[in-house]
Amino acid sequence: MRVIIQRVKSSQVSVNGEMVGKIGRGLNLLVGIADTDTDAELDWMARKCLELRLFPDEQGGDRWQKSVQDIGGELLVVSQFTLYGDCRKGRRPSFDRSAVPSLAQDLYERFVTKLRTSGLKVETGEFGAMMQVAIENDGPVTLLLEREAT
Repeated sequence: MRVIIQRVKSSQVSVNGEMVGKIGRGLNLLVGIADTDTDAELDWMARKCLELRLFPDEQGGDRWQKSVQDIGGELLVVSQFTLYGDCRKGRRPSFDRSAVPSLAQDLYERFVTKLRTSGLKVETGEFGAMMQVAIENDGPVTLLLEREAT
């Protein structure tokens, strides 16, 4: 499982010109599901996304002291199978490691459910749709989180 996690001031996702998800301060999560992912990867990733200290404390210092949970932030979760695109050979990415759509959708929805247990506002895109994502990065802070099945 791979997640691009971005600290944002705001973020929104649209499908066919219609906004389907919008958040204020919090985290934008671009989520790629591998063909080997299980509940163990979902649990680890949800916990990591919710608990990572990516926000400064109230004094606004340089050190990141607060998690998205600590600040009562919001989450926008967007499925993105292209995170498993392998561009090492040829001129066209290979998506052999991406989960098939039916498995990926099930795991993606279970991941979103795990995030929602936090009580935070969680918005999503539309699985499998062509989406336009507008991100107002804060910092910018962008990290790659990865958890491979063991």
